[in-house]
Amino acid sequence: MALDAKGVRKIRAEFPALMESVNGKPVIFFDGPGGTQVHRSVIEAMNRYFASANSNHGGAYLYSRRTDEAVHAARSAMADFFNAARPEEIVFGPNMTTLTFRISEALGARLKPGDEIVVTRLDHDGNVAPWLALESRGVTVRYVDFDPGTGNLNMDDMERAINRRTKVVAVGYASNALGTINDVQTIISMAHAFDAWVYVDAVHYAPHGPIDVKELGCDFLACSAYKFFGPHLGVLYGRYELLDALPPRKVRPAGDAPPDKFETGTNNFEAICGAAAAVDYLASVGKQFGGEYGRNSPCVGRRRELKAGMSAIREYEKTLGQALLVGLMKIPGVKVYGITQEEKLDQRVPTFSFTVKGLHPREVAKSLDRENIFVWDGHFYAVEAIERLGLMGQGGVVRIGLYHYNTMEEVRVFLEELTRIQGS
Repeated sequence: MALDAKGVRKIRAEFPALMESVNGKPVIFFDGPGGTQVHRSVIEAMNRYFASANSNHGGAYLYSRRTDEAVHAARSAMADFFNAARPEEIVFGPNMTTLTFRISEALGARLKPGDEIVVTRLDHDGNVAPWLALESRGVTVRYVDFDPGTGNLNMDDMERAINRRTKVVAVGYASNALGTINDVQTIISMAHAFDAWVYVDAVHYAPHGPIDVKELGCDFLACSAYKFFGPHLGVLYGRYELLDALPPRKVRPAGDAPPDKFETGTNNFEAICGAAAAVDYLASVGKQFGGEYGRNSPCVGRRRELKAGMSAIREYEKTLGQALLVGLMKIPGVKVYGITQEEKLDQRVPTFSFTVKGLHPREVAKSLDRENIFVWDGHFYAVEAIERLGLMGQGGVVRIGLYHYNTMEEVRVFLEELTRIQGS
């Protein structure tokens, strides 16, 4: 069966934070883009690790062996999540930004003055600043613009930016500011035509749709588990031969092969266990609600369930997003940024940024908070995008992110409250 209102009610009961009431009113959590709420199984997995395996890895005793087994199981889970060729292509780290800095530094060691890197003005700064840091090596960073009216990357600009001097193209899978899903597969083809590496920031896309690094053909792809219902942890996919060839900074006892050489120091093992549980949770959504997606998939096992679950989530979220978009467009004084045509909802995730005429974004967010509606305001590190929209000096935007645990009733309550705020 498809994911519907009944299924969502069942799912919501498995997220403890969504069950909270404040002053007799339920909490409406619309800041998933800043970090989703955590599934019960994730909390249980982390508690279980602390209670029965808490130790360093690589030792001879039971708890250490359990830690090694848990880390290997988590790599296998993330390899399924990305459809990577092998678990050794998965690297864990504190967050996506830190991992991106590590890879940019390692790639930078292979670059020379005159080489070029392409970034976009639509990206989170976590996929811009690490590449700008290489300008000190004499590398040139070129920006690809986006259309402020539609929120779409300028693909002609992208094609012009990539040339024989291009060594790296860094691009987001989906914009955390405007919700735009970028045509990463075409961009990867453009880059590979010049033998450039492609680094994909999938942080904002990961909770909304299936990822297949084999189909994309990307060289690197990174995301954060706390954006797909898990703990604070960064996860990187890299093609094994590339990871093997790169020279990261590390302590001498660290392994020389991937992924060990990129995980210098003691990892956050409890979070790694939580990330594996988050993947298994999403697979369980596919098992319960995948319907036709699960039956028709050529994949097997957990990968099939993940693809089915993420496809079911995507369809349900489109329904929510349509209702929110239609409602926002009807409120006088509200301006929505990015893709606003209902027929183009396939080209975006249900993340919507808007402003209210005459009101500072923080004022709107505070007013919503008084009714237990949690949203974010500002630039959320998408500094290039918000500056391009000309809104940095006005406090940025108000951002709402819908996820599969949100409901039509929450959308209705929000729209009623925003209408009241706008008219007050």
